[in-house]
Amino acid sequence: MANHKSALKRIRSSENRRQRNRYQHKTTRNAIKKLRETESKTDAEKLFPEVVSMIDRLAKRNIIHANKAANLKSGLAKHVASL
Repeated sequence: MANHKSALKRIRSSENRRQRNRYQHKTTRNAIKKLRETESKTDAEKLFPEVVSMIDRLAKRNIIHANKAANLKSGLAKHVASL
């Protein structure tokens, strides 16, 4: 167990950050799945900007790598275009 006040605070704050990151990452993954399962082109086009925004936010906060974000967005754009 940590002995210093700052170390205890670091443990608390890093746990909060970890929980927030997990929530945002899981929510984005669910949104990606929902977009990939969408059959309607109009629904997919409506959902696409929201999902891209979520992916960009994860990349900006270093929850996922920038290249992974680009790869996901590219694949989703191809999927929406092929509908």
